[in-house]
Formats: sequence, C-alpha cells, structure tokens
Amino acid sequence: MTDRGKVISGRTTGTCAKHQRQLTTAIKRGQNLALLPVKAL
Repeated sequence: MTDRGKVISGRTTGTCAKHQRQLTTAIKRGQNLALLPVKAL
C-alpha cells in the first residue's frame, strides 16, 4: 500500500495474479475492520 492507502499493482510489487488477489482481499478486510486506512479521496 502507498502512504495514501492505495493498493499497489501486482506489476509494481512483482506478485503473481493469484497472490495479488489474496493481498487485495486481505487489505480490504483490514480496511473494513479499521486496521488499515481507507483510500483518501
């Protein structure tokens, strides 16, 4: 994630598509539980 709370693309992080989906799901769960910041608009 960036310091603004955006999810970094798989191309930038170097993760494969499967792990990028898992990472995105985990980040969204963390945002729902208020453990991670939500993307600033």
